[in-house]
Amino acid sequence: MGKLVVRSHEEFEKLVGTQLGISEYLTVTQDQINKFADATLDHQWIHVDEERVKTESAFGSTIAHGYLTLSLLPYMWDQIIQVENIKMLVNYGIDNFRFNQPVLVNSRIRTKVVLKSVANLRGITKIQLDICMEIEGNRKPAFEGVMTFLYHFN
Repeated sequence: MGKLVVRSHEEFEKLVGTQLGISEYLTVTQDQINKFADATLDHQWIHVDEERVKTESAFGSTIAHGYLTLSLLPYMWDQIIQVENIKMLVNYGIDNFRFNQPVLVNSRIRTKVVLKSVANLRGITKIQLDICMEIEGNRKPAFEGVMTFLYHFN
């Protein structure tokens, strides 16, 4: 299935309440986790100490930072939709997010997106998306929540 293409506020309005798509699976590697730890200065052992987690962690392996999984959303969103005819896209908000399940190293994750609402803010299109990040083989998602973007169309 190809990307959904949207070119205007009106096209977004027609999609309210529908699932816009599902991203491809992405494997979260230890290298990604380590680089994220370096970038954020968050070197908590549950993320980076591959030996210690074998004996001291309930998970038995390292886990991705919750914010690492959250930071993968733009990459996954880009797999789902192509918004044309815009001057600018602004991340506007994150609401009601819950990290439900840790993402173990080498897990495969993907994102499902439903368009929750669309509003016109003086010519700027505000969209709210229900986001669910799934972990392959798990019933419980890694997280769920609402993302809000502002699209400035030409």
